[in-house]
Amino acid sequence: MRTTALTLTTALTLSLLAGVAHAAECSTVKFSDVGWTDITTTTSATKQVLQALGYKVDVKVLSVPVTYASLESDDVDVFLGNWMPAQTGAITPYLDSGEIESVAVNLTGTKYTLAVPTYTYDKGLTDYSKIAQFADSLGNKIYGIEPGNEGNGYLIGLTEKDTFGLGKFKVVESSEQGMLAEVGRDYDEKKDVVFLGWEPHPMNAKFALKYLPGGEDFFGGEGVVNTVTRKGYVAECPNVGKLLTNVKFTLPMENEIMGEILNDGADPDEATMKWMKANPDAVMAWVAGVTTLDGADGAAAVKAALAL
Repeated sequence: MRTTALTLTTALTLSLLAGVAHAAECSTVKFSDVGWTDITTTTSATKQVLQALGYKVDVKVLSVPVTYASLESDDVDVFLGNWMPAQTGAITPYLDSGEIESVAVNLTGTKYTLAVPTYTYDKGLTDYSKIAQFADSLGNKIYGIEPGNEGNGYLIGLTEKDTFGLGKFKVVESSEQGMLAEVGRDYDEKKDVVFLGWEPHPMNAKFALKYLPGGEDFFGGEGVVNTVTRKGYVAECPNVGKLLTNVKFTLPMENEIMGEILNDGADPDEATMKWMKANPDAVMAWVAGVTTLDGADGAAAVKAALAL
């Protein structure tokens, strides 16, 4: 009986210690933010809700390829910016190996492909096959986003293979802000320009744009954005996992917040908080069935902490 009691006590102790270690591991949530304003926005919203629930949040700014490698190595827990189908090539090996898990669709109806101002479209640049005809007015340039981005890689591949006669074109890689600054200068002067565009983004309100057909083999048509995690994360941290499966965003939401950040210079956290305070029902839907870190009522904690 004494041996049995000791065995049970030891097992209980080990179980409790494992639970404490498990809780400690889940108490800090590590996100990747790839520097796109839409992902900064959605990461900020999720971060602020988690902090209201008692969690610590560590946000790392990483490129897409580094994000996926970091999820594989467990240096990052969550990424809210898996744009599909554009990132199919980048993420598929990790999904196939099981090192990254796709846990939810957080946005639908996205667009991501080459775009031109409407005045350029009206001149006849109406699809990928027409770009080469405008080589002189475009300066043989296609403006992309940050180096290492899968979309840039696809476009560079078109130039290397002379697909659509683009062999003399250069893909200019830059940050989102740098690319849009160049587009803005050309747009103000009514110059022709072709660049990677996407929605949600306030560029769609700032500029009169047309998205070009012809790149569907890579960019697809309308797409989705997925929430992905490192292997086993939702099973290890089910309360955070529940929040991640609940969190859904909309095009109007992201366009509104991103407009304040990019056009008005608002701080991302402040702009996101402003939207959440104005839309408490959306935030409450995110925390349905979610508790605080210590097991208390999650909805009540978020409502109080965010003054919803």
